[in-house]
Order: sequence, then C-alpha cells, then structure tokens
Amino acid sequence: MERCSLGASVVALLLLLSGASHGRELPVEDSDHSFIYNHTLAKTLVEYASAVYMTDLTSLFTWTCSRCNDLTQGFEMRSLIVDVENCLQAFVGVAHNLNSIIVAIRGTQENSVQNWLKDLIWKQLDLSYPGMPNAKVHSGFFSSYNNTILRLAITSAVNKARKSYGDINVIVTGHSMGGAMASFCALDLAMKLGSDSVQLMTFGQPRVGNAAFASCFAKYVPNTIRVTHGHDIVPHLPPYFSFLPHLTYHHFPREVWVQDSDGNITEKICDDSGEDPDCCRCLSMFSLRIQDHFTYLGVDMEADDWSTCRIITAQSVRQFRRELASNIIMTKHDIDVSIVEPSVQTDRSSSS
Repeated sequence: MERCSLGASVVALLLLLSGASHGRELPVEDSDHSFIYNHTLAKTLVEYASAVYMTDLTSLFTWTCSRCNDLTQGFEMRSLIVDVENCLQAFVGVAHNLNSIIVAIRGTQENSVQNWLKDLIWKQLDLSYPGMPNAKVHSGFFSSYNNTILRLAITSAVNKARKSYGDINVIVTGHSMGGAMASFCALDLAMKLGSDSVQLMTFGQPRVGNAAFASCFAKYVPNTIRVTHGHDIVPHLPPYFSFLPHLTYHHFPREVWVQDSDGNITEKICDDSGEDPDCCRCLSMFSLRIQDHFTYLGVDMEADDWSTCRIITAQSVRQFRRELASNIIMTKHDIDVSIVEPSVQTDRSSSS
C-alpha cells in the first residue's frame, strides 16, 4: 500500500462533508462503566497492532519479528491465523505482563490506500446486526470477521487459552480496517464471556455502524478506547451526516485523540457520545491527511511489503509450511495454525 494523494473523489467528499459533519448529535447511551485510558497500555497494544502487519509468518509464529520486542517481549503465541483469499491475518496469545489474552487483527491490505478510501466514502449501511433492533452496520467489515475463518479460529484460541490460564481478560486490538474487525470480534467475545472480561483498543479505526449499533456496542463492550491520531482521515470515514442521525454512520465511545507537535504528544480523552465535536471531529475537512494514518504513538503501522496482498500472503504461507514441515521452527508449547487458501479447505494444525 503506497502513500498517495487522495485524489479528486476524496476532495469532492471533503467538500460534501464540510457542511455535513457538524450539528446536532444523536446521543449514545452512557455506560455504567468507564475504561480508564492508560498510556502505557496503549503503547503496548499499538505494538501488537503493528506486529500483525508483518508478512514473515515464521518470525510471527516464534515471536522473533522486528516488531515483536520492546513492550511485547515475552508474548506467548497461541494461534496464528491467515486467510490468503481474503487477505486477512490475526494472532491470539497470552501477554503475561498484562495477565491477558491478546487478539490482534490485521485488515485487508491492497496496494493502494486510495481505492480503499473511495470504497469507504460511498459505502452505505447495509446490514442489520443480529439481535440489535434498528442497529445497522457496514457489511464488508462485519463479513470479514463473521464470515471468514477469523471468528471460528479466534473464538477457539481464546477458549483454549482461558482453559490453560483461567478466566483471564481478553484484549482485542487492530489498526485501520483491522480495528473495524476487532470491534466485531470484541462484541462477539463480550456476548460470550461477559462485558467485564473483554477490552477493546483500536487505532485509526473507521466507523462501523449507526447510532443504534453504537449505543448497543457501548453496553456490551464498555471497556473500549478508539485512539485517533492528528489529522488521520480514516476515523472520519464512512461519513457522518448530522442531518441524517438515524441513517448515518456513528462512532461508538470512547475516543482518545492523540496529537503530536515538535515531538510533544498530547492525549485528549473525549466525551462518551462517540462523536465529540471537540475531538478529531473539530478538524476542518480540508486538513485531513492519510499520512497520519501510518503512525500511531510513534509506532509504524505500515506493512513491511505493500505489494498485492494475495501474492505476499501466498508466498509467506508456502515458506511457512516448508519451515514447519522441516522442523526448523521450534516452540515451547502448542500453537494452532489456521490457514485458508483459495479453493482449499481450512487447515487447522497444531505445532509443538
């Protein structure tokens, strides 16, 4: 994925949004709980959200990748999940320093940010979320989690880890589209395990549903933080239209808006509306930029290879399979490997 200008269609969007993004808010119901923002936890989780972008599956499997250090040292990988056909990747493991299970999800990686942004600009709410009256969501984000290997493999890995370590908490994270899918993952797990057992922290996440969905989400996953960075355009998409409160996309709470200037970082904890007009929504639409999407809390959020996703993933899987078969990879415990390739059934194996 290359850093590129947003193009004429995005400029047209900014002109449209400049008159639509301010005005009356549709309130999101307050939660009885409050997830206290912790900067060190955010720095740790953004490293996990960055690591899941790595294309070297062997180094991820053994947690020896160039991004698998610093605050994430000692992470115990439990499950590595790769979907070649849909360009998805995730891992599940145990962070002993946090006494938590970590779920990190990487989003779809194409070779152009611009094409993805264009899709978000015009994407309408088109799916009713099961069991939530009036709640509508982005079908692409929902399907990428719910209708692929991700949901089954993540749920299985979390259950196995909790059997091994007791009912420890689960923290779900992801960046960009990975953050959108992480949201559905956290909601799914919270419904199964209970709201007090699941936390969510995403980075540069787009909107995923309407206000009714955001309200329900806040009840089920009250321990939620969405970190937004500076003038990142992605959290502003798909568009929010204040004059269509029941039909428009609406963020769930709570946003933490991070800004950096001359090396100084400020973190503003926003209100619980999900659309705080004094946080990143206060920005002029003409000031939004894609560059701020690629770095969060000083951590690189780009993949290590931005060629076409399926080519990268297929090559990584072939190499990984060879190294697994030759016993080059040595681990101290069982790790589940879930791989889906085009026209190939799911491969669920355990390596020790």
